[in-house]
Amino acid sequence: MRSSMHITRKKTRQITAGSVKIGGDAPISVQSMCSTDTRDVKATVEQIRQLETAGCELIRVAVPDEEAANALPKIKAAMTVPLIADIHFDHRLALKAAEVVDCVRINPGNIGAWWKVQEVIKAVNERGIPLRVGVNGGSLERPLLDKYGWPSPEALSESALNAVHALEDEGFTNMKVSLKASDVHHAIDAYYLFSTQSNYPLHIGITEAGTAMTGAVKSAIGLGWLLSQGIGDTLRVSLAADPVEEVKVGFEILKSLELRHRGINVIACPTCGRVEIDVVRMANELEKKLGHIKTPLNVSVLGCVVNGIGEGKEADIGIAGGEGKGILFKKGKLMRKVPMDELMDTLIHEVEQLAKEKEAEASGVALNGSSDEQAEAGWELMGHAPDEQSTIVRDIPVLPSKP
Repeated sequence: MRSSMHITRKKTRQITAGSVKIGGDAPISVQSMCSTDTRDVKATVEQIRQLETAGCELIRVAVPDEEAANALPKIKAAMTVPLIADIHFDHRLALKAAEVVDCVRINPGNIGAWWKVQEVIKAVNERGIPLRVGVNGGSLERPLLDKYGWPSPEALSESALNAVHALEDEGFTNMKVSLKASDVHHAIDAYYLFSTQSNYPLHIGITEAGTAMTGAVKSAIGLGWLLSQGIGDTLRVSLAADPVEEVKVGFEILKSLELRHRGINVIACPTCGRVEIDVVRMANELEKKLGHIKTPLNVSVLGCVVNGIGEGKEADIGIAGGEGKGILFKKGKLMRKVPMDELMDTLIHEVEQLAKEKEAEASGVALNGSSDEQAEAGWELMGHAPDEQSTIVRDIPVLPSKP
């Protein structure tokens, strides 16, 4: 039985980065950033392929100097997902990157004189690619720091709005916006405040969130709250870890809120004294060996036969073990008993077969009806009617409006 929780996403402008639509009614996309030296094309492409395999939908690389900018064409040629160039300080690097990439990220606060920003706008306009306007507490304008006394959520939001208004004055609207803070409360407030006063698509994230575990928790809380309020069009989970882990955590956050359905969702019992199989090992092995599956499937790994079927009744397929043997079940119904030493291999085989069957069914559905009809049907299947309105009550400080 599905949750009664309804999330109505805020309707934002829609932009396109390569093949990926961001904002509007497009799915919330998951992105990451390479940790390699961009000048090392081989290492960067290898990591990009790992990210693509994990499902990453947009990939960003740092462009700190001309050598890194010169590497972009070779990197782009080896990719299947959109490439974003991350530029700070030197606008000339943005001009060079704009010739190759699908989106350019700049921070107006550190790019220098306004004429430099104007040149970047001209360059991206010529190729029809968007800008990501990235604001963070470490590079706020001095007047805002003087006004607020610190990089407060209000300061971040006003900085972002100032940048948006200045770009609009140049006739430019092809952008998404990010307001990064490492403090969960500050990030939530900054994004929320900006969202109430602008309809540009938002790239959400908790910057410098920490290690794999700490960062995942902070991101789940911060991004989870924003997403639950309908805020956010694309996200990055920033971890001091392998970027592939960022992608995994990002999709898990979206899957938990039923905003995206991708890959297997492992339902595993927390273990207790009744457990007669190694649930921890098996659950981890299952995630690793079935990571290639993109079809949404709930798969249970439960430790005892007593409650196995009951606890796993919401799963598409699963196993429960005990007394020297295991059981395989689908949709809560017992299929057959399986020897313990064959249990994992049997489950993996059955999951792969089920995924193929569902893919075939999905292909059949995709041939019928328009993409708009399918998208609306997807909303209804997830319990999110497109015309529903969220009710959010909160005192909102009003920032200075555009002159």
